[in-house]
Amino acid sequence: MQDNRYDVIVVGAGFAGLACAGELASHGLRTCVIDRKQDLGERIHTTGILVQEACDAPLLAGLPQALVRAVPHVRLYAPNLRSVRLGATGYRFYTTDTPALMRWLGERAEACGVELKRGHAFRDAVRTSAGWRVEGVGQARFLVGADGARSRVAERLGLGRVGEFLHGVEYEFDGIALREPDALHCFISKRFAPGYLGWVAQTPTGVQAGLARRYRPGNTQAPDMIGFLHHVAPMTGLPATRRPDSIRAGLIPCGGAVRPMSGDDVVLVGDAAGMVSPLTAGGIHSGLRHGAAIGRMLACRVSGEAASGVSMTPPVPGFAFKRLLRWAFDQGQFDAPMDLLLTTRPVRRAVEHLCFHRRGGLVSDPGGAD
Repeated sequence: MQDNRYDVIVVGAGFAGLACAGELASHGLRTCVIDRKQDLGERIHTTGILVQEACDAPLLAGLPQALVRAVPHVRLYAPNLRSVRLGATGYRFYTTDTPALMRWLGERAEACGVELKRGHAFRDAVRTSAGWRVEGVGQARFLVGADGARSRVAERLGLGRVGEFLHGVEYEFDGIALREPDALHCFISKRFAPGYLGWVAQTPTGVQAGLARRYRPGNTQAPDMIGFLHHVAPMTGLPATRRPDSIRAGLIPCGGAVRPMSGDDVVLVGDAAGMVSPLTAGGIHSGLRHGAAIGRMLACRVSGEAASGVSMTPPVPGFAFKRLLRWAFDQGQFDAPMDLLLTTRPVRRAVEHLCFHRRGGLVSDPGGAD
């Protein structure tokens, strides 16, 4: 197995890693993706909620409609549970059957020529004259770390590491329906979600409910999902006492891009690179774009179109404004002002711009404020 030779070894079969691998394979490069999981649909650490732009990514071309559900609105709740319904003309979010989606992405990558090694945990890599040797996998000219916010590639090879996190928990309930299924329900509450928010959404298979809070080193307190579900049950119609059919949890990066992101023939992508919005913690769309961009750059390097001294990392967003908003939210989140201001027109417009990526034609449901 150690004699296997590849152009690129990608560590991690998430959205960013598979986007990178797909781009490499499309350029004819021999690409291997390794993932510690035997089943790409188990132990998932992503909500699987897609913004509309993510669905235009090449990796998701031909996505089966049974795996996604369009959600055209956001209903945003103040701490006192007064709410406003928001939307943008022609814009949709998409919830997914996330385990099935990840399995489909893995199968699609293999169909495109990517060699996918399931059940292969990354332990270490050794620098060689020709690139990298990865224990138990083989040798490659380049190594890509797409192994999440706690990247072992970054740890072992001395690259930048994510240092700011949210602690998220999500429950899945199969076969039930929300009272308002065409909205992504978002709850602002310092009590339940200091530094972030809670959410409830209809999925292709049922309902997902999640909660995330600012993670502080040394604080092992998990988000209070039971209390949150009882709190929001009257608004969503979600049975507060029903046991979830599945649970996922993990740390979500929210500090912006890491430095350094690359080294000698090694580069980080997606969550490992901190390519996640510090404000919204949305990382699927940016991970897809970043992974594909790195794939194209590596293809140019292997083909000789780009000199070996050229940086492997494309320009990355500094998230300066979103980092400022993140700091303000962390320092100044209070329930009483939110109760007073959230349903006012200026705040509604500002939230719409953030949720719907500053698109024109924003619309609010005139009867949406409760």
